[in-house]
Amino acid sequence: MIRAVLLVVVSFAAGHVDPRGCALAGPEEAGCRKEGDITIGGIIPIHWSWKDPDASFTQVPGPVLCREFSLRPYRWAQALAFAIDEINRDQSFLPNITLGFMIYDSCLSLAKSLRGTEWILTGKNDKPILNYCCQKLTLLAAIIADSGSTKSIAISRLLGLQRYLQVSYFASSPVLSNKVLFPSFFRTIPTDDIQARGLVQLVVHFKWKWVGLLSTENDYGELGSQILKGELLRFGVCVAFHETIPLISTMRKTNRIVEVVKKSSTNVILVFSSDPYMCPVMEELSRQNVSGKVWIASEGWSTSPTVSTKELARLMGGTIGFAIHEGQMPGFREFLLKLHPFTSSNPIFVKSFWEVAFGCQWSNPTINQTIANGIPNKICTGMEELDTLDNQYFGDSNLRISYNIYNAVYSVAHALRDMDACVPGIGPFGNNMCTSIWNFQPWQLLHYMKKVHFRNKMGEEMYFDSGGNPPAVYDIINWQQQPDGAIHYIKVGRFDSRAPRGQELYLNISAIRWSTQHTEVPRSVCSETCPTGYRKASQKGRPLCCYDCLPCAEGEISNVTDSINCWQCASDQWPNERRSECLPREIEFLSFHEPLGAILTAVAIGCSVLSLAILYLFIKYRDTPITKANNQALSFILLVSLVLSFLCSLFFIGVPWPMTCLLRQPAFGIIFVLCVSCVLAKTIMVIIAFNATKPNSNLRGLLGPRVPIVTISVCKIFQILICIIWLLLCPPFLEKNMKLKTGIIIWQCNECSDVAFWCMLGYMGLLACASFLVAFLARKLPDSFNEAKWITFSMLIFLSVWLSFIPGYLSTQGKYMVAVEVFGIISSSAGILICIFFPKCYIILLRPDLNTREQLLGKGTRNKR
Repeated sequence: MIRAVLLVVVSFAAGHVDPRGCALAGPEEAGCRKEGDITIGGIIPIHWSWKDPDASFTQVPGPVLCREFSLRPYRWAQALAFAIDEINRDQSFLPNITLGFMIYDSCLSLAKSLRGTEWILTGKNDKPILNYCCQKLTLLAAIIADSGSTKSIAISRLLGLQRYLQVSYFASSPVLSNKVLFPSFFRTIPTDDIQARGLVQLVVHFKWKWVGLLSTENDYGELGSQILKGELLRFGVCVAFHETIPLISTMRKTNRIVEVVKKSSTNVILVFSSDPYMCPVMEELSRQNVSGKVWIASEGWSTSPTVSTKELARLMGGTIGFAIHEGQMPGFREFLLKLHPFTSSNPIFVKSFWEVAFGCQWSNPTINQTIANGIPNKICTGMEELDTLDNQYFGDSNLRISYNIYNAVYSVAHALRDMDACVPGIGPFGNNMCTSIWNFQPWQLLHYMKKVHFRNKMGEEMYFDSGGNPPAVYDIINWQQQPDGAIHYIKVGRFDSRAPRGQELYLNISAIRWSTQHTEVPRSVCSETCPTGYRKASQKGRPLCCYDCLPCAEGEISNVTDSINCWQCASDQWPNERRSECLPREIEFLSFHEPLGAILTAVAIGCSVLSLAILYLFIKYRDTPITKANNQALSFILLVSLVLSFLCSLFFIGVPWPMTCLLRQPAFGIIFVLCVSCVLAKTIMVIIAFNATKPNSNLRGLLGPRVPIVTISVCKIFQILICIIWLLLCPPFLEKNMKLKTGIIIWQCNECSDVAFWCMLGYMGLLACASFLVAFLARKLPDSFNEAKWITFSMLIFLSVWLSFIPGYLSTQGKYMVAVEVFGIISSSAGILICIFFPKCYIILLRPDLNTREQLLGKGTRNKR
């Protein structure tokens, strides 16, 4: 690699002398020199354009022709001269030592940058040869170079061979921090990895998730954009597109970039480039009336006058950029204003500057002083006033790169000063020796350069870390268009890598002025934010920032915006309506307090009270014929069982407890069987009583209490056995059912065994059918035994209720299933109560004249006849 570079360097063409005020390095390259005891070189692109002359592949390439003199880097060159002049005037800084300089115009050409390096190293104008000098040279301390990373890398490979110091003022590639590859490289501009981190923090601060990226096809753009993309990805920001800007612009490539920018939905575009290369793209975007984009500028163009023109103001207004920290250099303005092509001792490119600044041309007898249209050119006289020029170039503002060059010169000077201050016997070299400032080797000065640490005249700290990098401080500026159309750079923030982590970025958002299309902070997202209750679902084939918002599934929530996942609620919780938080599930059971439960409770209690009232009435009138008929004891037992049956329904209402779940169905089954068995016993007794009145009947002996007791006992025993087996094998239990209804916990009693439950009900139905059939057969008995008719009606109601209960019970859920069963208990019990006891109560209370033995036996009617 080194051999290849050397071969390229020694093949460059020779130089000559510029007739416009500066000693030159060759026939096409300007190189200015000021003699001194120790020299500091500088390579600066005073011209920002160059052209290769025509040459065939078989010929040696011709000299590079420089074009387009630029005022901004001209000031950079003057900053170098100003710093050296200031140091020389301070006799206490480097006593008895004078610094000189050699400044070379690279025209933004890599070939010319290497050519300038040769010239500074050898001092030879014609075909310089490295490591060989044909004339005596002053000591070279360092070379301040270059304006770009690609050129700085090439120069550093040459200078690093012999450890010559190189201090760059504008090369920010992180590659140059590698001290193995570039051992003698330093810089006064922060490295791009810190800048990329700051740019991403800026993007994240404004919550931009969808950005475009443009970068140049050189080391600065390629490496910087790679770091930037990695940082963007780390913070979840997606790159909508990444286009590279060619170093040599072509219309085809420019149109492609413009089309990509126009079609993209992003409102924010980061540009990692130097200003000369991006101008064609911006001019074409402006020509096609592209607007509404927020441009984020790297330090390579954030303060570039060539981009921030009135013509591009509509496109570029509102741009936010990272700019090199601005510093003030007292006396620099006065230094610039004293420059004159006739009176300056070292007129560095002054005549070229004069022509561009005042739009004139120096008189040259060999050149026709008219242009193509026949209008004479303005002739430079030297009487023009520098005070009348734009303050943007000669004021104390926007001294960023110039300030970097100023610090670079002072860093080298401080290294020389530390070398000169070395005390023999405690020096850093072999045998604790020092080296003479009049005869030092490059590697010796490199030792001191690594340890440089000082405060400049403005009080700002300057030092280099292990990678040769300075403290990383950026100004954040906003391009604001003024009423006259001009763009001013307004400082709106700062990024300082020395601050605690997370506090590096400071922004005064109220000072930012966006483009005319944006009055507030613009939004730039591929997809809108997913609210709480939704999750992001990536779109196939698109970046992660492009997604659909899908609602969380049932039972899940997301309580943050842009959530990737939804979370399942705990088993006893359920999402709210927005599915943004988990709330305790609503508990459902048939409560005493809700209308349905309250009505059923009131009816059950009312019926039980009514049953007790009838029981009281029967006890009070127990000696009357109507209460003695059809077995008085059975009537009392039936009334008591009805009271218990009505009250039993209250077990089904209210909060279910394990004990109530265990006992309510068996209690209901046993009590109800008692009711039905009493009815069956009464029916049997009606038939026995009727047949016992016949002559020679054998049933008279069955008229006592033995038959009812046996009937009731046998019927109850079977139901009790069913319930005992049920409770032993699979007892009912309390269940919190969360699957039956969405978001609701149903507190219910699980019967455990459906077979046992339906066996219990089936047995009751079987007894009811038996009672109905027996009563139906006895319905036509004489009037004195007409209770069988009412028993028939009561059993008909009972069977109708429980036959309709089955589909109703099976078709309902939760508390309504319980309500159906309660309704069945109350209605069937009420049917027995009404049909059997109401007619008798009517006679007791309203028709006492019918409550006689004669009326009961039917004799009252015959006597009336």
